Amino acid sequence: MKVTLDIDKLHREGRISAAEYAKLKGSAAADTGSLALNILLGFGVIATAGGTLALLQSAAGSIVLGAGLVFAGIILAGRAPKVWGVLSSILLLVGALLAGGGILALTHARPVGFMAVTALLLLAGISARSGLLVSLATLALSPTIGAATAYTHATYSLVIEQPALTVILFSLLSWGAYRMSLGMEPELQRLALISARTSLFLVNFGFWVGSLWGDSLGRGEVRWHMGHAQAVPDWAFALAWAAALFMTGTWAARENRRWVVNLVAVFGAIHFYTQYFERLGASPGTTSLAGLAAIGIALALVRYNRNESVPRPPSPAMTR
Repeated sequence: MKVTLDIDKLHREGRISAAEYAKLKGSAAADTGSLALNILLGFGVIATAGGTLALLQSAAGSIVLGAGLVFAGIILAGRAPKVWGVLSSILLLVGALLAGGGILALTHARPVGFMAVTALLLLAGISARSGLLVSLATLALSPTIGAATAYTHATYSLVIEQPALTVILFSLLSWGAYRMSLGMEPELQRLALISARTSLFLVNFGFWVGSLWGDSLGRGEVRWHMGHAQAVPDWAFALAWAAALFMTGTWAARENRRWVVNLVAVFGAIHFYTQYFERLGASPGTTSLAGLAAIGIALALVRYNRNESVPRPPSPAMTR
């Protein structure tokens, strides 16, 4: 557990002695120096790895180099996490991305390549107790069913080729990760919940795209025309999304899962505005009403998050 204290203020108020102040100040200086050293070494490793990869220009070389960095990061995290924690995190992240990029290059970004990257990121994340790597592992699974993002000049794109499958797959993954977390030790429980939360994002993205385009369920070529010859129409996704948000929000409020409540509120607003402007169009009147609704949602979230949280009963892993 980390506690932030203003030791200068505590010393001025006489709440700690001069000796305690000097001791705490010395510890803070040592921690700052250790952090700076970790970051400096991390930048050196990144520069060295990048230069070596540029010289090799090889997917296999990228995999070997990345695997070496991941291994080094796991060793540091296991032997001296307090001293080299930041450096080990840098090594793990850079190594996993290098190895993952090499795997995708060798497999020509086929689903099997993304599955291998998912496994690599998941193993590295669990070994290092890294929530970032576990979240990336969950995201890396989505391209196996056609999910992607793209960027062109001043334009961001989200591609969900199979909305129904995306919703089903990541709903099951989210629920499974959550149920597994209830019987895990605290650190592993945190990682499982991160995976469950990342999956919830993808579920909502699937609903969002489906509510606009529908889903052909893999029958024939994807045709990006709203409501055009879809096996599952867009309105079915819109209704199912609203029902899913309502049920999930009700469960999350009852279980005091504040993160989920906030997520539901955000995507509920996105769903509302998507359907609102699709049906009514943009005009001064509709825009004004939409703005008032956004203010109301924001104020409701602020009030909800300020309320004192109700303690949840400990999970089975905590009561054993």
